[in-house]
Amino acid sequence: MRRISTDMPNNDMQFRLRRQEDNLSALQSKIATQSKIHDLRDDPLGAAHGVRYESYLARLNRFENNTQYAKDHYKITDGYLQQAQNVLQRIRELAVQGANGTYAKDDLKNMAVEVNELLKELVQVSNASGPDGTKLFAGDKAFTDPFRPVEGTVSGGGESMILRVEYQGAGADRKTEISDGAYSNLDLSGGEAFWAEKMQIFSSNDATGYRALKAGGFYVDGQRIHVDVGDTVYAIAAKINESPAPVKAYIDPTTKGLAIEGTNAHLIKMVDEEGSTVLSDLGILKPTVDPGAPNWNPSARVSGGSMFDMVIRLRDSLFKGDTEAIGSRGIAGIDLALDNMGNRLAELGSRQERVEATWKRINTEIPDVTAALADATSLDFTQAATDLGMLDFAHKAALQTTAKITQPTLLDFLR
Repeated sequence: MRRISTDMPNNDMQFRLRRQEDNLSALQSKIATQSKIHDLRDDPLGAAHGVRYESYLARLNRFENNTQYAKDHYKITDGYLQQAQNVLQRIRELAVQGANGTYAKDDLKNMAVEVNELLKELVQVSNASGPDGTKLFAGDKAFTDPFRPVEGTVSGGGESMILRVEYQGAGADRKTEISDGAYSNLDLSGGEAFWAEKMQIFSSNDATGYRALKAGGFYVDGQRIHVDVGDTVYAIAAKINESPAPVKAYIDPTTKGLAIEGTNAHLIKMVDEEGSTVLSDLGILKPTVDPGAPNWNPSARVSGGSMFDMVIRLRDSLFKGDTEAIGSRGIAGIDLALDNMGNRLAELGSRQERVEATWKRINTEIPDVTAALADATSLDFTQAATDLGMLDFAHKAALQTTAKITQPTLLDFLR
């Protein structure tokens, strides 16, 4: 015969009531957090899927922010480039007028004064800043004016004018990740956007007997070129051509030295890496540790000017009244600058199109991943409300039943 103590019914009822209260509390917590997973044991598989969905959703949100920033950045950059293009168009109109031979020298001088003012505007545009205060065309030297005008006296000019414009920015190295493992270049450096001619650098050093004495390397437009011990100038030229840098290298048949030529109009930037003197030994760069550009060896022949060089050349020809120079080299230089500006605008437009397409794709994925996350972790409120009502009713019924069947104690008889 089973023995039942006086405390046993009370203990059993307390245990069952605590179980009901625990279930009720767990359901209330799920409703408060809007998640059906309160503990991992509630749904281990759903919890694992939910973590992956949340991680992917966080990355998508980051990519969306990146693409939105890139879109805004490209839009601002495009606006300034179009302003520069409009200024160049006006300068070309003046060049065409000045080349037709029907204007007096005073008229050409007045045109030169206007070209000089437009040159100042070009410099202002090239040093433009974005909303965050960074210079748009300075590359990764974001808080440095990319172009520095050097002023002096110009023959025929009545005031101090810009003699040359030096580029002191860096390469366009900033990128933003717009998708898993996919990046978009944010910047367009001033050495690309505001250039006119393809650069050429010819070393005057005969390098037929050159051999690298130690391993090292150098950089061409930000691309590292590795040099092994014993590499000849021909091997180095081949490595430059195999790199992504927008240049081609060959051996000058006249001087037997290394020659570098840009494949498009841009400022070529070359520097020996620390501890290496390859380009200095080949006669391309100065034998100095100064990494600034231009840093060309004085004996090297360097050609290929910027947009500012073309405008300055036209202005000086107008001041001199040299209609032949205006109609030949003057217009030709402005046309080269306009061609490069058009190419850079097309390049920027391509980046905009890609980022726009990526942004649309991401904004299609985000709702899909959010729905999958909701399916894996979100609570069914209709079912939860029904379950909560049933648990609440059962708990109240249990309390009422417990109050009726609990045995009287000695204190009840003493009242």
